[in-house]
Amino acid sequence: MGDVRTIDPQEQWRLLIGGEWTATASTYEIIDPNTTNVVGHAPDATVADAEAAIAAAKAALPGWAATSPAERGAMLQRLADVLRREAPTWSALVQAETGATINVAETMQVGPNLADRYGQYAIPRNLDRAEMPVTQAASALGPAGLVGAAVYRRPVGVVACITSYNFPLVNVAGKLAPALAMGNTCIIKPAPQDPLAVLRLGEAVVEAGFPPGVVNILTSAGTEAPAALISSPDVQMVSFTGSSSVGARIMADGAPSMTRVLMELGGKGAMVMTDDADVGKAVGAIASVWGFHSGQICTAPTRVICHRSKVDELVSTLGAVAGMLKVGDATERDTLVGPLVSEAQRDSVEAFIRGGVDAGATLVCGGERPDLPGYFVAPTLLADCTADMHAVREEAFGPVVVVLAHDGDDEAVALANDSDYGLYSYVYSGDNARALRIAQQIQTGNVALNSVVPHPDAPFGGFKRSGIGRDRGIAGLEAYSEMQSISWLA
Repeated sequence: MGDVRTIDPQEQWRLLIGGEWTATASTYEIIDPNTTNVVGHAPDATVADAEAAIAAAKAALPGWAATSPAERGAMLQRLADVLRREAPTWSALVQAETGATINVAETMQVGPNLADRYGQYAIPRNLDRAEMPVTQAASALGPAGLVGAAVYRRPVGVVACITSYNFPLVNVAGKLAPALAMGNTCIIKPAPQDPLAVLRLGEAVVEAGFPPGVVNILTSAGTEAPAALISSPDVQMVSFTGSSSVGARIMADGAPSMTRVLMELGGKGAMVMTDDADVGKAVGAIASVWGFHSGQICTAPTRVICHRSKVDELVSTLGAVAGMLKVGDATERDTLVGPLVSEAQRDSVEAFIRGGVDAGATLVCGGERPDLPGYFVAPTLLADCTADMHAVREEAFGPVVVVLAHDGDDEAVALANDSDYGLYSYVYSGDNARALRIAQQIQTGNVALNSVVPHPDAPFGGFKRSGIGRDRGIAGLEAYSEMQSISWLA
């Protein structure tokens, strides 16, 4: 890793619009969740700024769409190369504005995975295809003959990429790389809590040589600028990662223009444990809710559905593990549980825990506020839960695990599916064939067997309130394209 760039709270940040760095009339503070100190002052974009970004993206669209896939891929590869050199130097900034532990910041926020996401889409892929010719009898429509057809993938147009706060750079990459590879132009709107590293990304975009207007970046604390993006008839698609409630509002605001949407929304990940599950392996996976970005992960296994014969062992082991996890200064190497992103999020998680206890759940550990300056919540375990509890049904987005008991596979599947969410689930069993049978009955877009490691190219997205559409791999390219069929009579 190169020298880490120091954080200057007085640095003058600007929006990237049409290839130009644009100052705003006002700014807002970015707070370090670990210390509550000011990290910097982000530009607060107005509706006029949003309209300027839309105009720039619209103007750049014909030229970028007409650029060959090979040339677009070469540009993405240059961006990947710049990120491999520069992104590791942003680790202190990303850590300070997200509150991630320094280990997570260095490996998951600005590590090689970030550049790889752009490099993956630098390789041109031809998604066009031909349909088998079919015979057509004579009719009022025309003479008989052999009908052929070709199906082409075309850019959607101007894409608004509205991203979440937990992994700002990586989340942008998952949208921006396939969208650009398909010939779309983009307007990035990062989450208000931690947008500064995304503005650093803008510097890399400029250095890589993207034409002006192909990539634009807006930051704002309010809703007016993103609302202007969503409702504009000149924005053809909104790609959003965040809560289900905000996703619903985006769909409603874009409906008059029939705006295309790609939604990766909330989750309440179920982990089904059978009577032959390895408790030790399952505990390691469940503990990731606490130790990996303090549970601020939509795919986290926060809802454990454990066979009754294993519940006591599971709960006692989890309680012991929770006590071993250091909660503290996110910049210290041995810290495993850092802060939540904001005071509002901490307060929301604390209320979530209180609600679970009031509803009858047993507080095994956690629940208290650590004596630390930032926005911390201790690793929390709620046992003796039932399916009707708010703590079981809704997403905490914090270091909270709930445990329910089941008496057999059919009941476990029913409990897993008794949810408004369907993003990511897990099955732990000593029999892989049994695990697969259970997985195939669970109503989620993704299921992992005896593991929490996802396949990077497998389509990713959710059922029910967890989203619309799929991204990653080939599915990502397809998501940012429209299909055009051209037929002819031979």
